[in-house]
Amino acid sequence: MAEKAKSAPSKKARKVKTKSEAESVPVPKKDDDAPSQEKKGRTGSRNMYHYVGELWKNPSSGEMKAVMWQRLIDWRKEGSFVRVERPTRLDRARSMGYKAKQGVVIVRARVRKGGLRKHRIRKGRRPKRKGILKITMKKNIQRIAEERTAKRYPNLEVLASYWVGEDGKNKWYEVILLDPNHPVIRSDPKLNWIASGKHYHRAERGLTPAGKRGRGLVRTRGRGAEKVRPSARAHNRKGS
Repeated sequence: MAEKAKSAPSKKARKVKTKSEAESVPVPKKDDDAPSQEKKGRTGSRNMYHYVGELWKNPSSGEMKAVMWQRLIDWRKEGSFVRVERPTRLDRARSMGYKAKQGVVIVRARVRKGGLRKHRIRKGRRPKRKGILKITMKKNIQRIAEERTAKRYPNLEVLASYWVGEDGKNKWYEVILLDPNHPVIRSDPKLNWIASGKHYHRAERGLTPAGKRGRGLVRTRGRGAEKVRPSARAHNRKGS
């Protein structure tokens, strides 16, 4: 046992390596082609909705230019409200709560463009009394499209809407409508909230995403937005 103990190398001897031994140890090469975990997380695979959204970022160029050109030609010949079978922008519709099931309706609405600026009158009147400047529309075009669609379909409630095209005179929006009395909608845990009475005529009361954005309740919080909550009318009509 004593001879074996003498022959065994000490801890210091095991730790110390000569220069030749260190050089002889093969160092594993780093594979540059294999992506690291960080790169893999940043450049992961994308789903279909990502690529559909990329096309809609600039629909007036690339592959979408010819498609939108023909679409606008066809849409001009149609009426102001057209019920469509499936959404034109599937990624945007799904992000706003659309589901391909009974009780969900898509309507394409056409609204005129412009800010309702008045023509300058030619008769005698001083500029202050002409009533032209500082008189603008309080609602955006998208809210008007939702309200007109809700009036056209009184048994449905507006869930949301999104832009699908425009030309020099008109804008087109696709409005997502839900039937609050349909049993499929009432049994859906993600959509049955619209059957509540407090969502009655929600488009006319500015409760849709476009309505809240137009009332200044989305991007304005804190200092400078004291008069927009709970609403401009409730705050002594002093809202922005």
